[in-house]
Amino acid sequence: MLRRPRLGRTAWLAFAVVVLLAVSVLLGSYTVTVPDFLRIVTAQLTGGKRIPGASFIVLETKLPRAVLGAMIGVAFGLSGALFQRMLRNPLASPDIIGISSGASAAAVTAITAFGASGAAVSGAALAGALGVAALIYAISRGRPGGANPSRGAGNRLILAGIGIAAALGAVVNFLLTRADIRTAAEALVWLNGSLNPASWDRAGVLGAALLVLVPGVAALAGPLRILELGDDAAAALGVRVGLTRLAVVMTAVALAAVATAAAGPVAFVAFLAGPIARRFTGGPSLPASALLGALIVLAADYFASNVAPLLLAGTVLPVGVVTGALGAPFLLWLLVTANRKDA
Repeated sequence: MLRRPRLGRTAWLAFAVVVLLAVSVLLGSYTVTVPDFLRIVTAQLTGGKRIPGASFIVLETKLPRAVLGAMIGVAFGLSGALFQRMLRNPLASPDIIGISSGASAAAVTAITAFGASGAAVSGAALAGALGVAALIYAISRGRPGGANPSRGAGNRLILAGIGIAAALGAVVNFLLTRADIRTAAEALVWLNGSLNPASWDRAGVLGAALLVLVPGVAALAGPLRILELGDDAAAALGVRVGLTRLAVVMTAVALAAVATAAAGPVAFVAFLAGPIARRFTGGPSLPASALLGALIVLAADYFASNVAPLLLAGTVLPVGVVTGALGAPFLLWLLVTANRKDA
């Protein structure tokens, strides 16, 4: 059971997510007052009179974008935390081990080779992420018919993922060089991760996926805590190590895949959410990692949509550009604080 201080800090993270959701919907290039927001939502639910212009902007643009961004952050945050805790390695995240690269390669292939768009690109990204994850897991298991994954399985998985990610990166670059400028530009926007295509349909699909996957994460939380003690200790305590590892990998991959399919590979969110949550709460916490992921995406999207245009002569950045730019300083900070702690 979580200690009381950790629960309190997790509650503060939840409050911060709610505040950022409100900021994303009410403020920005088009501001909406709280009374007007309540009128708009009430009219939508009761079939009352809509406010011209404002109702469309709030209900079809700002609100679905904020909701989708929060859910994407939750999915990436949980995915990264599951990988990092299971493999006991901060490098273990969908960004590093090739899951996002698989989605990117499949999506760019669909865009450049088949002229796909919308749901077809999302479907290709989902299939690519799952396919690459299956390949990486098969390679990391070692020889066929072996016993439960050994202590080296985590390192093999990471190394296999890094190698496959490098190969897929080369495939993406090749496809972009062969595509015409307009198609390549469309693919690049997707590759950077963007909430511009946000809609209630995308939010609904991702929400349905999270309704299935989040209870799965909750069910795995207990065995995962025992698994962190080591394979031998976990087996002695009655945990089926191989089956638990497979379930964690499948759940983490599915979370990363559905999030990537919804908005593209938003960089560094899965990588950073777990370590920052651990430092903020004082220990590993899946709920805190999910909330941190939502905070990162919402804050980055608000900056990309509302602050960056003021600094860059009206240029609206994809959210993944901001998370990627902020990711390196955060990683350096994490490295410095870790070194000081170990000194």
